[in-house]
Amino acid sequence: MFSSSLSLAESGLPREARPAAPAERPPMLDPVVVTGTRVDQPSFLLPFSIDVVDAAVIRDGRPLTDLSEALARVPGLTIQNRRNYAQDLQISSRGFGARSTFGIRGVRLIVDDIPLTMPDGQGQAATINLGSIERIEVLRGPFSAVYGNAPGGVIQAFTEKGPPGTAFDAVLHGGSYGATRAELKLGGTLGRAPEGSPDDAGPFNYVVDVSRFETRGYRDHSAAARYQANVKLVHRLGRDTSLTLVVNELHQGDTQDPLGLTRVQMEADPRQAGANAMLYNTRKRIDNTQGGVVFEHRLSPAHTVKLIGYAGAREILQFLAIPPAAQAASTHSGGVVDLDRRFGGAGLRWTYRSGGMRPLVFTAGIDYDGSRERRKGFENFAGTALGVRGALRRDESGTVTSFGQYAQAEWRFMPSWTLSAGVRHTEVKFRSEDFFVRGGNPDDSGRLAFRHVNPVLGLAYAVTPGLSLYASTGSGFETPTFAELGYRPDGASGLNLALRPSRSLNLEAGLKWLPTNATRVNLAFFQASVRGEILPATSSGGRTTFQNAADTLRRGVEFSLDSRIGREVSAFLSYTHLDATFRDTYAYRPGVGPGTVTVSAGNALPGVPRNTGYAELAWGRGRPGFSAAVEAIVRDRVFVNDTNTEAARGYAIANLRAAYMRRFHGWKLAGFVRVDNVAGARYSGSVIVNEANGRYYEPAPGRHYMAGVSAGYAF
Repeated sequence: MFSSSLSLAESGLPREARPAAPAERPPMLDPVVVTGTRVDQPSFLLPFSIDVVDAAVIRDGRPLTDLSEALARVPGLTIQNRRNYAQDLQISSRGFGARSTFGIRGVRLIVDDIPLTMPDGQGQAATINLGSIERIEVLRGPFSAVYGNAPGGVIQAFTEKGPPGTAFDAVLHGGSYGATRAELKLGGTLGRAPEGSPDDAGPFNYVVDVSRFETRGYRDHSAAARYQANVKLVHRLGRDTSLTLVVNELHQGDTQDPLGLTRVQMEADPRQAGANAMLYNTRKRIDNTQGGVVFEHRLSPAHTVKLIGYAGAREILQFLAIPPAAQAASTHSGGVVDLDRRFGGAGLRWTYRSGGMRPLVFTAGIDYDGSRERRKGFENFAGTALGVRGALRRDESGTVTSFGQYAQAEWRFMPSWTLSAGVRHTEVKFRSEDFFVRGGNPDDSGRLAFRHVNPVLGLAYAVTPGLSLYASTGSGFETPTFAELGYRPDGASGLNLALRPSRSLNLEAGLKWLPTNATRVNLAFFQASVRGEILPATSSGGRTTFQNAADTLRRGVEFSLDSRIGREVSAFLSYTHLDATFRDTYAYRPGVGPGTVTVSAGNALPGVPRNTGYAELAWGRGRPGFSAAVEAIVRDRVFVNDTNTEAARGYAIANLRAAYMRRFHGWKLAGFVRVDNVAGARYSGSVIVNEANGRYYEPAPGRHYMAGVSAGYAF
C-alpha cells in the first residue's frame, strides 16, 4: 500500500482547492516524498512519476529477503529475481538497466542520503536490510537526471526511527528449500526533547537491526547464507540541528552460483545447475561495510543546510566456470575475480523555502563520489584441480570519481500551477593502472573523462482539488561502467577509449487523481530516446566487450490504482506497457553461432517485458486480529538476446498470505504464512541477456511457502 500520512489540507494546496472533510475518512493517499526534489513535498503536485511503498507493504507477511517482494507492485519497474544470491537482483526502470549482468545499473540506489551506486553507475541492492526500512520511494522519468548518472530512475530507502521509550523485536521465518531468517531489532528514544523542538522526540534516537538468512536454494548448487546489520543513530543537538549516523554491514560466505540454463535444460529439469557449475564450484564471497554521517541545520525558518559524508569497503572473491582452454590467450584475465574496493564521498545541500501566495522552494548543492579498487584475476585451476585459485593473470588498480553540481526549484506561481526546473553538471573520470605487464600482455593503463549538463523542466496544474495534470522533460546520460571499459573489441590492450556514455531525452505526461478520500489513480505516458546505447561488441571466453552501437526508443504507459474499501478491505492494481526497440541496425560477434550477427532495427530490447501487471486484494491489514491477501503477477514474454531469436515465456502467478497480530500489556505478537506460485507455474524468474553460450534462463521455484512468528515488547 502506498504511504498515506498526509491529507490534502496538510499538503500545501491552496485553501480553495481543498475538499470538504467528512466527519470520518480514511488516511489520504498523498504521501510526502523527498526523492525528485530533495526536500519533503506532497507528491500530488509534483510533475513526475513517484511511488511510495511503506512499511506495512514491505513487512506484511513477506520473507524480507530482497527488494522484489515490495517493489513488484510499482509500475515501470521490472525486478527479475534470479533466486541466485551469488548475483544481485536485475532491476530495470522503463527498460533502463535490463541488460545488466553484473549489479544494478541505469537506476540509482540511495539509503538515508547515502548512495549505494558507485560513481560509474553500478550499484548493489543486497545491502538494504528490509527489516528496518520505513519506506521506499521510486522515481522514474526525466527528473532522475538531477541525481546524475542514472537515466532510468532512483530508488531511495529510508530507515525507520526508534519508537518512544524502548522496544525490542525478535523475528523467526522458515520455509521451502531450507530457507530460514532470524532477526533481532532494538530501538528507542533517550532523554528529553530540546526546548522548542517541533515534537516530543528525545535528543537521542536509535535503531539497531541484525539479521541472518540461509537457504539450501531451489536449484542444485545454490545454497547461501547472509548476515546483515543496520544501525541508525540520530542525535538532536538542538531544536534546529541534528546529526545522523548510519552504518550497515553485509557478509555472504561462499554463496553457490548455479549459473544459467539453456531452454532444453530448463524444460528437462529446472532445478539442475548449469553446465560446469559444480565442476568448477562456482561461488562468490561478499563483504560490504559502509557508514555515513548526515548533519542538518536550520539557519532560519526559510534556510536549511545539509552536509553528507560517507565511506565504505567492498571485497568480492568470485570463482567462474571458464574452461582452462579459454584462458590460454596471454591477455585473458582468468577465471577467478578478486576485488578490493574502497569508496566514499561527500555532499553539501542548501535549501530555501518561501511562504506566501506564491511559495518557492529552491535547492542547490554539490556531490562528490569516489571509488578506488584493486582488481586481480587468477586462473581457476592448478594442475588438474578445478575451482581453485591458480596463477595470477590480472593485477590492476582502477579509480573513478564523480563531481556534480545541481540546482532545482519548485514555484507555485499561480494558485493551481506549479513549475519545477533544474539543471545538473556532472564530470565522471576514470583512471586505470596496470601492474601486470608481461610478454604478450602489454601495459593496459589509461584514463578518460566524461562531462554532461542535464536540464529538466516540469509543469503541474491542479484542475480540481482532486485532479492534477502534469508534463515534464529532461535529458539524461549513462556512462559505461569500469567493467565495460576494461577490454577493447579488437583485442588490443588498454581501456576501451572509444566507448562513450549514452544520452537520453525523456518526456512524460500524466495525471494524478483522487476521486475519493480513499482512492488514488496515477496515469503516466512516457518516451525515452537514447543515442549511442551501450551494447555488446564481442562475447567469448567468458569476456564481453562493448560498443556504442545503436539508438533505442522506449515508449509506454504506466497505471496504478490504490483504494481503501471501507475500513477493512484494500485493493491495489498496477499495469505497465513498455515498447522498447532498437532504432538502428547493428552487428556484434557472439560466442556461439556465426562469426557476426546482425540485429535489425525494430527488434525489441532484451530483458524487457512488453506488458506487466500486479494486483492485490487485502483484508484487515494494519490492525490487530486476522488479515489476509491474494496477490497476482502477470508478465509478458521476455526476449533473451538482441536478435530476438529466443524468449522466456510469459507467465501469471498467484500468491496467498494470511497473518494474525495481537497487542496486550506492551507486547506485540504476530505470525504469518504465505504460499507463493500457488498453481505451481513453471517459468523463468530472470534471464541472462545475450549469454554467450545460450544459457539464458534462471528458473523460478514452483509452489513454495514461508511462515514466520515475531514477538515485540515496548517499555
